[in-house]
This record gives sequence, C-alpha cells and structure tokens, in this order.
Amino acid sequence: MMLDWNGYREQLLRRIGQLAKATPDTVRGYRQLGDAGSKTNLLGGKNRELIALAVAVTRQCDGCIAVHTEAALQQGATREEIAEALGVAIAVNAGAALVYSARVMDAFEAKAAQG
Repeated sequence: MMLDWNGYREQLLRRIGQLAKATPDTVRGYRQLGDAGSKTNLLGGKNRELIALAVAVTRQCDGCIAVHTEAALQQGATREEIAEALGVAIAVNAGAALVYSARVMDAFEAKAAQG
C-alpha cells in the first residue's frame, strides 16, 4: 500500500506546529536555516527544492520527501527534473557505498597484515 503523502504531510505539519509551541526557538532556528538560501536566491527556488529532494532520499526522510515534493511542484519542477535529481541521489549513494567498500578492504588488509 502506498503512503497517503498528502495526509502524511498535513499530519506532520500539524505535529511540527505543536512542537513549535512547545519549543519555539528550536523551530524558529530550523526555519532560519531553511530560509537562508532564499535570501541570496543564487540557485533559485526550484533548484533548491530539487537538491532538497535528493538529500531527502539520501537521508531517507519521508517527511522531507512529503514537504519538498510539494514545494518542488510549487516552484515549477517537472517529473523529469525530479527524476534527474533523484538519479543524482542514487549515483551519489552508490558512490558512497563504493568508497566505504574500499574502506572495508583497507580495514581487512590492515587486520590481515597484523596477523
């Protein structure tokens, strides 16, 4: 069964609103981080949201996916642009696995040399 992304996003935003009432400075600080890039707008809103989606996949954050998919669509992102951004996330994650695989081999060789 697929997740009800719209319902999930609404539920998440309500819960974050409750958290903001309990700890307003924390949520305000988080918002300031998110808003910082829009002040210079060098990348543009659509590119920022595409990057956010790629990072959301990498971090495996369903809430991020729900929020930033809607934001990407509002910024005019197409299905093809989102797919390309996700392709980058897939490639980087595969690259990270490759790099860490090399680290495993280094650890193995260090231990094997030790006896």
